[in-house]
Amino acid sequence: MARSPLFQQLRHDTPHMPRLSFSEIVSVLSRILENSGFAEDRARASATLFAETHRDGVATHGLNRFPRFVRQIKAGRVNPSAVPVPAARFGPWEQWDGQLGPGNLNATAATDRAIALARDHGLGLVALRNTNHWMRGGTYGWQAARAGFAFIGWTNTTPNMPAWGALDSKLGNNPMIVAIPRGEAPVVLDVAMSQFSYGKLERLQLRGESLPLPGGYDATGRLTTDPGAILATQRTLPIGYWKGSGMALVLDLLAALLSGGLTTREIGIQGGDEYGLSQVFVAIDVKRPEGSVAADAVIASVLDDLHASRAIDSASPVRYPGEGVLKTREENDRLGIPVDDPIWEEIRGLARSSGSS
Repeated sequence: MARSPLFQQLRHDTPHMPRLSFSEIVSVLSRILENSGFAEDRARASATLFAETHRDGVATHGLNRFPRFVRQIKAGRVNPSAVPVPAARFGPWEQWDGQLGPGNLNATAATDRAIALARDHGLGLVALRNTNHWMRGGTYGWQAARAGFAFIGWTNTTPNMPAWGALDSKLGNNPMIVAIPRGEAPVVLDVAMSQFSYGKLERLQLRGESLPLPGGYDATGRLTTDPGAILATQRTLPIGYWKGSGMALVLDLLAALLSGGLTTREIGIQGGDEYGLSQVFVAIDVKRPEGSVAADAVIASVLDDLHASRAIDSASPVRYPGEGVLKTREENDRLGIPVDDPIWEEIRGLARSSGSS
């Protein structure tokens, strides 16, 4: 699995974390992308998505992932100027070809199209093939929820997880997102089919930290909380054991069948870094049947009941998916966005080598 050239340095040193302004991050990333072949508006849009992801606390798919993204551009895996094009239409279900464009821009466009279809039909499904890593999948749940629509989306990946009972990786950890609109505080579930994503494993290893629960197998075949041991074997543990394994399989099949794109098996056969993925974006107008007031009442009653749960730890109240993001976002907007110093230095190095300041 490709890693930053500074991986070993990060592994053994506790990185300093300066806080940077959102605008500074977007400015630096935008210039790098422009010098990598992006048009100015597309460079800023992609850079903004990376910055928003990092600001919301998902560093693994924010700035930490950015150098790898630039390497994929240079390797020809990502076409900076490519945009999705329609391939087939079946009423509220459409197939689009991502033409190996930037994954986060392709996914944003696909979500917008699913929302437009849902406005017309009550439900819209866009299946996107031949695209790239969408970075933080939750981004598109937030996008749809802010527009007032529920959302279900998922992607397949390169083979990076064993089927239940297997030693070798045949499945992807195939992240899935489900979002429920709720004003500025929607419910947004963003989960991979592995107990911990590879990004999470890498981040904890960089910091010399252990997982809170077993997340995969070490070289002896034993469950472990050591992220480095799991990265070495590439044997992540599916969520719910055999249940997560089964979910990963059916999500992969549906993504390929709906989009007419590649399966995880075929993505793996390509070799090299992950590209040419299949993704699904579903937007649903859940407020259409009985109106906004009735829908909001249902959501509020369920979340109020959840918040009334007796917490195991009084210092850690029970929260709904996405609730913690709001607190992180507010803090980082106020104080600045924390960035591992070596990661920022690597990005600044990319800026210098590409001719940016």
